[in-house]
Amino acid sequence: MFDIAFSELIVIALVALVIIGPERLPRVARTAGHLLGRLQRYVSDVKSDINREIQLEELKKMQQQVEESARSLESSVTQEFTSMETQLNQSLAQADTPAPVPESIEAAAPFEPPPQPETPATAPQLELGFDAQQAESKKTA
Repeated sequence: MFDIAFSELIVIALVALVIIGPERLPRVARTAGHLLGRLQRYVSDVKSDINREIQLEELKKMQQQVEESARSLESSVTQEFTSMETQLNQSLAQADTPAPVPESIEAAAPFEPPPQPETPATAPQLELGFDAQQAESKKTA
């Protein structure tokens, strides 16, 4: 972290022993250890906050990109729908207009149903001749 060699740490410890004294040195060392631990936790908290902010910025950029692509997709879909709607309306308008009638059909006579026979057939068997054969056989007998 501070790039201090082991020999430099021994020199610092000897100077602290001479200046502080052997009675207060353990208490001071403990306090320095606690302060150093707090400093390390603070530095790690700052690093994690910075990393979170960086990730948050990246996520915001990605969100903006996704929103822009969604907007462009939405606009292209709406354009397609409007063009399809106009084409459909044009097709419906063309279908509603009557087609021109050719002259040959106009000149032709209107359709008339076939004439109905004036006298309905009384017995279909007579038409087939079955009754006529029976009547002749009775006359000859």
